[in-house]
Amino acid sequence: MKRRFVRRLVPLVAAIATLTALPTASVAQGTEPRPPGPHRQFAVGPQYDSTHVYVEPGTEQAFAASWVATFGGTTIGPNATQVTPTPSRTLSELIVSPVGTLSVFDFTTPVPYPFGTERTGWLVTDLDQAVRAARADGAAVTVAPFTDPIGRDAVVQFPGGINAQLYVHTTPPSYPRLVSVPENRLYLSPDAVGAFLRSYLAFTQGRVVSDDRRADGAAVGLPGTTYRLLRLTSGFGTTTVAVTDGHLPHPFGRELTGYGVPDLGATLKRAKDAGASVLWGPVSAGGRDSAMVRFPGGYIAEIHTDR
Repeated sequence: MKRRFVRRLVPLVAAIATLTALPTASVAQGTEPRPPGPHRQFAVGPQYDSTHVYVEPGTEQAFAASWVATFGGTTIGPNATQVTPTPSRTLSELIVSPVGTLSVFDFTTPVPYPFGTERTGWLVTDLDQAVRAARADGAAVTVAPFTDPIGRDAVVQFPGGINAQLYVHTTPPSYPRLVSVPENRLYLSPDAVGAFLRSYLAFTQGRVVSDDRRADGAAVGLPGTTYRLLRLTSGFGTTTVAVTDGHLPHPFGRELTGYGVPDLGATLKRAKDAGASVLWGPVSAGGRDSAMVRFPGGYIAEIHTDR
């Protein structure tokens, strides 16, 4: 599987590497979500939706090596560039892996606000129309559209403080389909979840797959308790929403993304051999075995196997 995956990426590496090397120039918990609005579908595919990973300075290569050793895939970069609308400098690297795409940033200058607060980058079919639709659907545009070395970007914030970066490339990218679609993992309060769902589902044209109001708290580090767990799906991939009172033990709520694997034990062994550490688990809850893992550079991920 891994050899086939890498062979498919050879043309992609050459094309994207050239591009990236360019110089810089309050609703109650029980409220039901509103049906998606009438505007167009902006998603391109979950393989184009990258988790934004801001690593500790000087650790980009260690993180990338550990990630690829754990999950497979390939890296594109690193390249020194400017990815913000105001002056800054970062080593930027793209990791295309079977379980998800990651945009890795190792800043050599201070990170301009509000960058570092966005969770994901979503490739959209039309940036300007997507920004207008996000605003109409109740999101705030926290960073107006700007030009980067390979395209254009904006940052929007959904109710509940959930930030996502929208982007388009000057030359459209072409990534292989994912073996496992990752989960965007969100933690919200009962006061925020209703407004969030109305806005998020309208913009993403998504739907609620399940809504478990008595999910096993062991999955979020609280065995013997329950919480509300929603699973959503859209063209942007999968989203899980944990609705809690905020009394969470570390590291829950610090992870951005969850990754599905066929064998959790084997994956955790590879991760530990590659310099990662297991912070919680493995634990069995809600039909899956899961663990929380910290990779070199500080990135925390949930990893799971569904039973």
